[in-house]
Amino acid sequence: MNPYEIIKAKRDGQELDGDAIRRFVQGFTRGEIPDYQAAAWLMAVYFRGMTDRETTDLTLAMVDSGATLDLTGIGGPVVDKHSTGGVGDKTTLVLGPLVAACGLKLLKLSGRGLGHTGGTLDKLEAIPGFRTALDREALVAVVNRAGMAVAGQTADLVPADGKLYALRDVTATVDSVPLIASSIMSKKLAAGAPSIVLDVKTGSGAFVPDLEGARNLARAMVAIGRRAGRRVEAVISDMDQPLGLAAGNALEVAEAIACLAGQGPEDLQELCLTLGSRLMVLAGAAPTHTEARGRLEEAVRSGRALQAFRTFVEAQGGDPRAVDDPARLPRAPIRLAVPAPAGGTVHRLDALAVGQACVVLGAGRRKKGDPVDLAVGVVLHKKVGDPVRPGEPLATVHASHHERAEQAAARVAGAYRLAAGRAPRRPLIHDIVSDG
Repeated sequence: MNPYEIIKAKRDGQELDGDAIRRFVQGFTRGEIPDYQAAAWLMAVYFRGMTDRETTDLTLAMVDSGATLDLTGIGGPVVDKHSTGGVGDKTTLVLGPLVAACGLKLLKLSGRGLGHTGGTLDKLEAIPGFRTALDREALVAVVNRAGMAVAGQTADLVPADGKLYALRDVTATVDSVPLIASSIMSKKLAAGAPSIVLDVKTGSGAFVPDLEGARNLARAMVAIGRRAGRRVEAVISDMDQPLGLAAGNALEVAEAIACLAGQGPEDLQELCLTLGSRLMVLAGAAPTHTEARGRLEEAVRSGRALQAFRTFVEAQGGDPRAVDDPARLPRAPIRLAVPAPAGGTVHRLDALAVGQACVVLGAGRRKKGDPVDLAVGVVLHKKVGDPVRPGEPLATVHASHHERAEQAAARVAGAYRLAAGRAPRRPLIHDIVSDG
């Protein structure tokens, strides 16, 4: 089949064989298939969808478009995790040291924040001296020394994904489950870990706001992992309100440190224990989730989890003193309280609005390449279900400019809905999707 025939077959709802998908992806990556034909094919996929087998073949073709990581030099079970993004989501900073303290090796290639969702690399770079640009040899060395490593994706890893995503972004084909699933999983498979946990967010601050859409995405990614011979589970977690209390790069690092010391917000702690226990069972490091959870909790109580984070920071060039004294992290000069206009109970806290406030402050990017202010952000004092007195602070805005502080405070105030009576609470964990 030539490109025209492949486009026509998918337009007409036919199932493409693996060879046709592979040749199309290879041809586009090499520049042999023009953008206009690739755009037509993406639109056909958007409307016609793909079977699990087609989606897996697409993912594997994207993996084969570039290099893959060789993990044979790592001693111990290697694991990976991915989050579909949200507001206040600093789970990697907590989960990595937790599982490293229990003998797993977490190797994660991460990205930067865009729009209202934060990026793990930006958060880590709030630690003085921390390096996120590591070559493959350095990645392996850091993982063996610290039990975990987090770095940016290299250009030679899954180049097909970069080209296809750039085209999806300008052809209104981003929100397609098979295209999203193949984009995420191609990078996970290329990174090499045999055991992967996926944190799929749902709610106002999530990429996929509706629960059924999140389930469909989770099932598609787990199916890809199973067909590719990996052990994969997806935890569908809530992002209708921010995770934890802090949103903003340095503020989130400080909150992650507190969580590793056993003093973090309950929802952040619970999600990380859930993700960690799933990873430990997937990797064969614990027979049951209950036993795994107990070992993770003991790692916090004993101080081993916090020490694992300190070792990780130092191994990647960061100043370990910031772990013991978060005041060494960047600090914004302006703090503006957001007072409650009336008393009552918090019935709603819109994660998207809080994320947008962070973008106004400069903590996030409106487009790729924008600089970020590592010090700014929002610290919440009240979340859904909390009682509030008139004038009591709902949140505090941390800013570098007075005008931006006022604009962000207005957005944060608008994110809250106060009412009388008990507030209905959404579960933190909506579902778990596994291939078992």
